[in-house]
Amino acid sequence: MIQRVALIVGWAALVLITFATLSPIRGRPTLGGLQVEHFAAFAVMGFAFAFGLPRRALSVLAMMILSALVLEGAQLLTPDRHGRLIDALVKVIGGVCGVSAGRLALSWRHLIGLCASTSAKRPQ
Repeated sequence: MIQRVALIVGWAALVLITFATLSPIRGRPTLGGLQVEHFAAFAVMGFAFAFGLPRRALSVLAMMILSALVLEGAQLLTPDRHGRLIDALVKVIGGVCGVSAGRLALSWRHLIGLCASTSAKRPQ
């Protein structure tokens, strides 16, 4: 169940990131500094996809890198936006950090599950 929710969050994040990246500059939502927003958005998306697709870490990493590069490149096709290499790099780093955090959370979840099952089997 939690993996399904994580996938929904991941896809919703991708849709919102795409909208924010390709919308006119005046219509773009802002929450903080640009680099912080780029990093955080891709970190959330990477975490959600890594947690939702636990057996596809390399595919999720590739998706983070490819989506960052494609979205920055797509900005070059819009009249009032500009794709920059530094923005793409920050997005890739955010995605990689998010995927890493998701993998770590999965490991902790597995470890906690093992500890709980081991302690439940111990005779009192």
